[in-house]
Amino acid sequence: MTLAPESPPSVAKERRTVLPASRPRPVEPAGERRRSLALRRATDTYALLGSGAAAVSLTALLFVWLLPFNGVIGFLVVAYALFLALYALLVSFDEDGPTVRDRLAGVVVRTVGLVMVVALAFVIVYTLWEGRKALPHLNFFTEDMTLAGPLDPLSAGGILHAIVGTLEQILIALVLTVPAGLVCAVFLNEVPGRFARFVRTIVEAMTALPSIVAGLFIYATAILALGIGKSGLAASLALGVMMLPIIIRAADVVIRLVPGSLREASYALGTSRWRTAWHVVLPTARSGLTTSVILGTARGVGETSPVLLTAGFTAEMNADPFNGPQVSLPLATFEFVKSPEPAMIARGFGTAAALMALVLLLFVLARLIGGRAPGKLTRRQTHRRVLASRRDAERFAGRTHVRTHTGTGTAAQGPAAAATSPAPTSPVPAVKPNRSTP
Repeated sequence: MTLAPESPPSVAKERRTVLPASRPRPVEPAGERRRSLALRRATDTYALLGSGAAAVSLTALLFVWLLPFNGVIGFLVVAYALFLALYALLVSFDEDGPTVRDRLAGVVVRTVGLVMVVALAFVIVYTLWEGRKALPHLNFFTEDMTLAGPLDPLSAGGILHAIVGTLEQILIALVLTVPAGLVCAVFLNEVPGRFARFVRTIVEAMTALPSIVAGLFIYATAILALGIGKSGLAASLALGVMMLPIIIRAADVVIRLVPGSLREASYALGTSRWRTAWHVVLPTARSGLTTSVILGTARGVGETSPVLLTAGFTAEMNADPFNGPQVSLPLATFEFVKSPEPAMIARGFGTAAALMALVLLLFVLARLIGGRAPGKLTRRQTHRRVLASRRDAERFAGRTHVRTHTGTGTAAQGPAAAATSPAPTSPVPAVKPNRSTP
């Protein structure tokens, strides 16, 4: 019997499993410093604060003592230009050229975003502040302007007729444009070709269509040629002409982002093209399609000139969108604000505030309806799936019970069960024996 030689102590020690965390870290060479991967450093904050303080100080020195300049806008422009120059100078002391350009680009982009947020906040706050006198009155939301005039106080009259007109017009426009826009977007992506490229070109050109042109088109075709008359329906058609290209273009971009592997998996299962689009593509892009509908609604809900051309103006309540003139919230705001009376101006800003609240409500409802992630079911859909699963389980259990009692499963139950179970009745009639056979 031959014994294997024992391993040296050093080899046995090396064969042991040692966790990486327990190993000692290698000693860094002298003079080498580990690079920090943090996105924000203290020197960046100091450079921003120092550049801002220096820019404001230099601009104040120029405007007050050295140059005959004045004005808030000029002060801000000069201060911002000096801030960019000083910030680039401070960053260049520690970084190279590409890093300096990257920092400047980041500052400019964040500044533009901040300006947009400040402008939006200013518009909202200013509108609410100017309409603060009209909004607290309950009659402002429950009455129309039939019995109120420019000299009447805010306790008389309201914008109920404008709210009803806006809701009816935008809902009719959405009913017409959302199905057409989504079908057109699916066609542009699922059926490529020359005609699809032609349609995409026309849609891109119509996204910049002026609103007055859409109003004139519906006025010439629906009102003059077809004799429909000025009504909420004509205004909805004009709004739909402006909303349709926005919805198609945004939905086209969203559907194009759906991964091709999902389509290929659906086709591999034998599904047709349109069934794939209905059950795979559209549910996957549901959140983006909701955004496209929101963009189209935002384009149409704030238009004034198409409604004025196609629906006219009235101070009375008209809930019938197919007959008679009808007013909307943007048109009512325009008519109120152009009046020199303070009460009418307050009504105009109150109407604008009501329009913003209505748009916000529509956007929240759209997000609640279509803002779920792909594959995520609502409570009602989950409840229906659970009930369907229970019905399927009961049906399968009933089939198993019937097969057991009719003898279908005797072969699988063994010889004892086959001997005790009755013989199955054959539906085929017995064949009579041949008499010529002995």
